[in-house]
Amino acid sequence: MLAALQAAAGVVRSVWIYHLKDRSRHACMDRLHAGFVGAGDLVFDVGSHVGDRVASFRRLGCRVVAVEPQPALRPVLRLLFGRSPQVVLVRAAVGAAEGSLELHLNLPNPTVATGSAEFIASARGAPGWHGQRWTRRVQVAQTTLEALIAVHGRPAFVKIDVEGFEEEVLRGLRTPVPALSFEFTTIQRPVALACLRRCDALGPYRYNAALGESQALVHPGWLDSAAMARWIAGLPQAANSGDVYARLDGPAPNPPAPAAAPATAGRSPAQ
Repeated sequence: MLAALQAAAGVVRSVWIYHLKDRSRHACMDRLHAGFVGAGDLVFDVGSHVGDRVASFRRLGCRVVAVEPQPALRPVLRLLFGRSPQVVLVRAAVGAAEGSLELHLNLPNPTVATGSAEFIASARGAPGWHGQRWTRRVQVAQTTLEALIAVHGRPAFVKIDVEGFEEEVLRGLRTPVPALSFEFTTIQRPVALACLRRCDALGPYRYNAALGESQALVHPGWLDSAAMARWIAGLPQAANSGDVYARLDGPAPNPPAPAAAPATAGRSPAQ
């Protein structure tokens, strides 16, 4: 009973903060997103939480695939977007391979649910993270960005906010997309640097960033990955978090072909 009450209170808190508390934030978010997408574009929102980004993309006329694994958040997303033919709700985590994932739940603060045990270890005792506790675990289905593209098509923009699991999400992408964003934290800078390397491997991306919930790009121009890595490394610990934005600098290359399976005699274990 206590866990159910904590989960319900956490969802209400998130809805208040992200939908109701500061509506001026919505206009800032829309201006930021309008630099990447427009009416009719397809967007993947990976880690939709209570759907404030989904709402922004819909205000811009986008079609949205909203991916969220937390059971407690499904009713909110259904209530807000379940009747919209322009929003597809996917009940899954996203990672490097299809299968399942053990999701760590922070019941009072569902914003920071994670599939990364390393993220939880990094948060333990870190400034700004005192009192955060992940007390429940659930098994959830896991898909990949490539699998979502196979079903829904290539998106114009992918937003990734999965609390330390961002590199795993990008490892499941082979098709370069025109633009994407991924969250970073100052308690796990190596994850952000790995995401930059992954994006560079996918295509000729350039980078910018927004700190916290500012909804505003920091840099007047777009940076290469080395300059963005130096900027992240130089942030004070108190900066806490933000989002890196990446956009292709030139035409998107074709995705690499899957590696050919070696010839074997007999059947594989998967068969």
